Amino acid sequence: MEEFRRTYSRLCKESGAEPQETVLQQMHQLPQGRLDLATQSLTVDTCRALGKLLQKEALLTELVLSDCMLSEEGAVLLLQGLCVNTIVRFLDLKGNNLRASGAEALAKLLRQNKSIQSLTLEWNSLGTWEEAFAAFCGALAANGALRQLDLRNNQISHKGAEELALALKSNTSLQQLDFPPDLRWNHIGLLGGRALVNCLPSNRTLWKLELAGNSIPGDILRAVEQAMDHNQDRQTAFRESQARAHVLSKEVRHLREEKSKQFLDLMETIDRQREEMVRSSKASAARVGQLQEALNERHSIINALKAKLQMTEAALALSEQKAQDLGELLATTEQEQRSLAQRQAKEHRLEQQEAAERESKLLRDLSAANEKNLLLQNQVDELERKVKSQQDQLFLTRQELTNTAAELKMRAVQAEERLELEKKRSRQSLEDAEHLRFKEVEHMTRHLEESERAMQERVQRLEAVRLSLEEELSRAKAAALSERSQAEEELIKAKNQVRLEEQRLAHLEEKLRLLAQARDEAQSACLQQKQVVADAQARASQLGRQVEGLRRRLEELQQELSNKDQEKAAEVTRVRLELQEQNGRLQAELTAQEALKEKAAALERQLKVIASDHREALLDRESENASLREKLRLKQAEIARIRDEEAQRASFLQNAVLAYVQGSPLRTLSPQK
Repeated sequence: MEEFRRTYSRLCKESGAEPQETVLQQMHQLPQGRLDLATQSLTVDTCRALGKLLQKEALLTELVLSDCMLSEEGAVLLLQGLCVNTIVRFLDLKGNNLRASGAEALAKLLRQNKSIQSLTLEWNSLGTWEEAFAAFCGALAANGALRQLDLRNNQISHKGAEELALALKSNTSLQQLDFPPDLRWNHIGLLGGRALVNCLPSNRTLWKLELAGNSIPGDILRAVEQAMDHNQDRQTAFRESQARAHVLSKEVRHLREEKSKQFLDLMETIDRQREEMVRSSKASAARVGQLQEALNERHSIINALKAKLQMTEAALALSEQKAQDLGELLATTEQEQRSLAQRQAKEHRLEQQEAAERESKLLRDLSAANEKNLLLQNQVDELERKVKSQQDQLFLTRQELTNTAAELKMRAVQAEERLELEKKRSRQSLEDAEHLRFKEVEHMTRHLEESERAMQERVQRLEAVRLSLEEELSRAKAAALSERSQAEEELIKAKNQVRLEEQRLAHLEEKLRLLAQARDEAQSACLQQKQVVADAQARASQLGRQVEGLRRRLEELQQELSNKDQEKAAEVTRVRLELQEQNGRLQAELTAQEALKEKAAALERQLKVIASDHREALLDRESENASLREKLRLKQAEIARIRDEEAQRASFLQNAVLAYVQGSPLRTLSPQK
């Protein structure tokens, strides 16, 4: 509720008025969702602020404004705010002496507001102005949300009672009241009582109507009580019939659930049997697949043996081809030795030429490195100039910082001057306030304290501005330091580049030294090539000896091939025997599969029998459901008959009441309709 209090104070100040202290105290003491301003004399400004606040407030559900002595304008402002409110459920306007304009505002509220369910209007004067009360009753007839209405002590005449009776005829929400409208201690009289009695036959749900203290004859009061008793009996019968229908619907639902459970159980058993059949068929199929895989493996083994035989034959052909190739290699190696000697002489001459070209390239690289060194020195000079320029920029930023500090001081001085001016104004207002009445002294002192708080807040805001400017100054200093550090990093990078160029020059000198070493190594390689030629001649003699060894190896391979042919014949005979054994096993498994198929056929026959039993059970359940539906239809017919009897009784009672009223001696005094 603290936010509610602050909003109320702000709205009062915006309208140029001061909030009422009593209202603020009540707001501080209230529970969540309830605003109780009973016995508080509310001004027009307070009513205007509350009306604006109620248009936007989303947490308030109960509003108590009893005995607040609201003026006509204040009541209209409050009710205008409630017209657009969708949260308030309980509204108490007891003892506010509402008149014509209040009744019209209430009529507008009932037409526009769809959330108020309880409305207390006790001890007002709504019935004194007949046209305004007629508008109120017309809005009440159109309202569909109101559940509780209190109209005690509102000076309602017989015409007002007639308008209220018309509203009770057409308003469906009031016809379903649990707490009916209270009309005690008004001026309804005989005519108003008759009008209310005439409206009761069309209203079959209103079960209580208080009419004491309204100068209504006892027979009319008894007729009203009989109508209310009849409505109570009708409601109890209707509730009992609803309870019986609810019980029957529960039984039907229970039977349906049991039937669905039985059907689901049967379907689960069928599914399990099907799964078992599928599982057995899968197992038999897997067994057949395994046997087929075993046969395929045997065929693959036979094919592998055939492939091995072909490979050995191919190996023999290759060995013979290799022997021929080795003879050709001996001839080619002799020719290659001659060509190698010639190539080595040519390569020696080419290497000498390449060494001379490398020396010239290295000299050119040295000159290019010297030029790059000069360029890097120029870049270092440029970086030093940039550092000087950045130092100048740092100096300029420092000057700007000093200027901003001076401006901050000027602003602080101006703020202090403004503070002194505001203090002088407050002192002047204090001197002027001393001449006012003694009752307004406390009010003016509070106002001055609030103005001083506002000035203190202004001073705090200026201090916050000064702190923000100092933070900006510190950020500018940090930016300048970061730029200076970046410049120093760039200078360090340039120095590192110079060092890298120096290292590159040293690397080039190292390359020159390595090239000289490579030249010496090339000369030694020439000597090694001569040694290689001698080694090649020795290898040629070794190859001749290897050819003789290969011939002996060919003879051994031929012997191994003859042995393998014998092993192959033995393996083929063994495989034939195994295939015969596997064929016998497959035939046994085929007989087993035929037995499984016979079992599956027997299971299918059992399933058909179970399905037929299930169909018979379903037919029995459907016949039971049909009988239950017939019982339900009979019950509904009995309920309809009871309703018709109740309607006939009501019409008989209405005719009896009308006959009694028409035959009473008071009829001579009542005007003709």
